[in-house]
Amino acid sequence: MNEKQASVAARIAELACLPMAELWSLWDRYFARRPDYPNRTHVESRIAYKLQEDAFGGLAPETKQRLEAIGAKHSKIKLRAKPREFNFAPGTVLLREWGEREHKVRVSATGLFEYEGRAFKSLTAVARHITGAHQSGPLFFGMGGKRGAQ
Repeated sequence: MNEKQASVAARIAELACLPMAELWSLWDRYFARRPDYPNRTHVESRIAYKLQEDAFGGLAPETKQRLEAIGAKHSKIKLRAKPREFNFAPGTVLLREWGEREHKVRVSATGLFEYEGRAFKSLTAVARHITGAHQSGPLFFGMGGKRGAQ
């Protein structure tokens, strides 16, 4: 085992000793939203995968597509329609009045969404942070059809 592999293995082994608050902090670095029904084993395993992915690289796009195709072929769960993509120019400011105050989100040059000094990977993550509940970020900020403003 080389030095890099040993370092990643040690970081993964440490996950079992971390308090949940620290695991959630790591989770929030890698994922836009938290799982609906979390358990420690799931959280640790997903973070472990991301640590390895950071160190050694992720799956090739062709491999991901192949695995998704195999999963779709053998699953009884219907796939959701592909989400619409919103491409915002850096510097775009999104506004939403909610909870008796105005919320401003700015799109960074790297494509992240900045809100109150924090960077979020998605508008949905921002909407969840603001409301405390899961909901579509584009709908929350008025970019979806009829269900836009709540």
